[in-house]
Amino acid sequence: MSGDVSLVVCREARIYDHGPQHPLRPERVLLTWELIEALELDRAPHVSVRGCEPASDEELELVHTPEYVEATKRAGNGEPGSYRAFGFGPGDNPVFPRMHEAAALVAGASLSGAQAIASGEALHAFNAAGGLHHAMPSRASGFCVYDDPAIAIAWLLGNGFERIAYVDVDVHHGDGPQAIFWSDPRVLTISLHETGEFLFPGTGFGDERGGAEAVGTKVNVPLAPGTSDDGWLRAFSAVVPPLVRAFRPEVLVSQLGCDTHVSDPLAHLRLTTRAYREVGSTLHALAHEAADGRWLATGGGG
Repeated sequence: MSGDVSLVVCREARIYDHGPQHPLRPERVLLTWELIEALELDRAPHVSVRGCEPASDEELELVHTPEYVEATKRAGNGEPGSYRAFGFGPGDNPVFPRMHEAAALVAGASLSGAQAIASGEALHAFNAAGGLHHAMPSRASGFCVYDDPAIAIAWLLGNGFERIAYVDVDVHHGDGPQAIFWSDPRVLTISLHETGEFLFPGTGFGDERGGAEAVGTKVNVPLAPGTSDDGWLRAFSAVVPPLVRAFRPEVLVSQLGCDTHVSDPLAHLRLTTRAYREVGSTLHALAHEAADGRWLATGGGG
């Protein structure tokens, strides 16, 4: 890495826990931080570690409705009520204790990274706990309560930045940021994912291009089940670098879900760690080439 790097370590976010039978487990993030420490990446030159604070209601409401934030608080506190209209219930998005507090911590961690970049404290920031890209303004979706990448983007837009590029390489379509910034030409969203013909959330097709004032700033690359490293990397290389270069963002934001891996039980792409090494290297170079080095990276599925 060239430039100062902030690693946002938010162990308090372990309370983002849907229960022992749910596929999104907090251990995945805790193990990621343990691996970072075992490899001494947190002690490398030009690397600093940042903590997190919960996102405030005002920060959450950059993206989410006040009614949704209030319902999330009530549900997580065990208050009786019907929360299905907000996306909560059996299945993907069960209500769990302290749900608002947990999701606000994840959002706060991505905001911490955005703030480090905005202040000039760091060029790159990484929040492994983040990448909850399916949450919508007024409902939970796909294991996601608050949409931390979208919240960070909205905060950056409110703090002096005018063009943000969001690149999502999770196996599932990055539908939350796309929907939230659908009509905003200041935000380029690019998502490579398994086609919605076969996989949740059933969106992310080539004709989804943005609202009237933002046509062409929403880009999707749906890929067939069974796509492996070579095909995936060809698609990424053909689409992402040229579009990001042309857009000239002031910050590059990425969602780095690794559920594209061949061993992931919930999807059908066949990537290996080779693809992850190459995409990470390319995004890093692209941040320096097109965004003056500013790169906010979040985790994701897998």
